[in-house]
Amino acid sequence: MSHYESSPGGAAGGAALPSAAKPMLYLVCGKAGSGKSTLARNLADKHESILIDEDDWLARLYRDQIHDLADYVRCTGMLRDVLGDHLVVLLKRGVSVVLDFPANTLAFRQWAKGIFDKAGVAHELHYLEVPDATCKARLRERNASGCHPFTVSEEAFDAITRYFVPPAPEEGFNTFLHRE
Repeated sequence: MSHYESSPGGAAGGAALPSAAKPMLYLVCGKAGSGKSTLARNLADKHESILIDEDDWLARLYRDQIHDLADYVRCTGMLRDVLGDHLVVLLKRGVSVVLDFPANTLAFRQWAKGIFDKAGVAHELHYLEVPDATCKARLRERNASGCHPFTVSEEAFDAITRYFVPPAPEEGFNTFLHRE
């Protein structure tokens, strides 16, 4: 019996498998510098879930190819194409996943909805509502620290923010609002 299969009396050895019982896809939404990555790490720790960090994957796979917003859109699209089916398999096998990808557009949220629908699992969309001035101050601090694989200037923040669409109830997500 594999780790993810259960017997009539429960999981292998009769013990419950915490993450296999109710796998979940956790999503984060918020402007650059709002705290998405911090929240994603906290969710992964709290729920003993797999964390998939977009910035880490993009930096390792496409670091020399991302110079502007168009490059980012192209590279993250390729990454999503590769990860989509893999995420469905993980979720179907009972593994909860936290996606540290910005669920900031209708198109991204529809992609994510396709994943949890195909996997037949629940989801949570965590929306961080943080003032632009706070986000920009955090980005200045992050950029100066050199601890992040990408820097985001105030001009880039403004350009990226033009595409930001807050989640709306009619989208049908289980949304949790975090305000600062």
